[in-house]
Amino acid sequence: MLSDDLTRTVALAREALGAVADLDWQAPAGSLTWTCWETVEHMSDDLFVYAAQLGPATPSLTTHVRFGWSRRRDGGPALTIFVDPAEGNRALLQVFESCGTMLASTVDAVPTTRQSFHEYGPSDASGFAAMGVVEVLVHMHDVAAGLGLPWTPPADLCTNALRRLFPTIPAGDPWPTLLWATGRGELPGRPALSSWTWDGSVRAG
Repeated sequence: MLSDDLTRTVALAREALGAVADLDWQAPAGSLTWTCWETVEHMSDDLFVYAAQLGPATPSLTTHVRFGWSRRRDGGPALTIFVDPAEGNRALLQVFESCGTMLASTVDAVPTTRQSFHEYGPSDASGFAAMGVVEVLVHMHDVAAGLGLPWTPPADLCTNALRRLFPTIPAGDPWPTLLWATGRGELPGRPALSSWTWDGSVRAG
C-alpha cells in the first residue's frame, strides 16, 4: 500500500468524525473497554509510532524506537500521543490528522527497502502504511458503534489492506472480511476470532 491510501483513509475518518465532533466522545467505543476519545487517541498514536519506527536511517528489527509512553487510567490504552481533553474533540481531530500526515510523509521519504520492528514481525514502508490503514478503518468501526455513526469504508481500501496484511484469508466481501480478520464479528462458516495478528512481512517485488 502507498501513502495515498493512508492519506485517503485518514481524510475519510476525519470527515466522518468531524460531523459528530459535538457529541460526547467519552462514550464507550463499541465493544472496546476504551472510550471513543481514547480510541481516536490510539489511532493517532499508532500513526505517529509507525512513522517513528521508519524514521531512523538504520532502524532496529528487534525493538521499538524509545519514545516514552504511559496510561491515563487503568485499562486505558498505552500511548505516547495524548491530547488534553479540555481542548475538545476538534483539537483531537487535528492531532489525528497531523499524525496521519507524519506517517504518509515518512512512507514517501524513506527507501522502500527500509525495514523496522513491529511486534508482529519486521515490516517495510508499504507494510506500515497498510497497518495505518487497518488501524484507522477498524477502530473507526469501534468509534462509529459508540457514537451511532455510519461507517462503511471503500471496498478497494479494505481489499488492498487484506491483500497486504492478511494474504492467506480467502476472498470475500472486503469490509466484513476485514472486520472478521481483526476480531470484529463472524462470517458464514467462520466463527469469530478470539485472537488475531497480521502479516506485515516484506513482499517480493
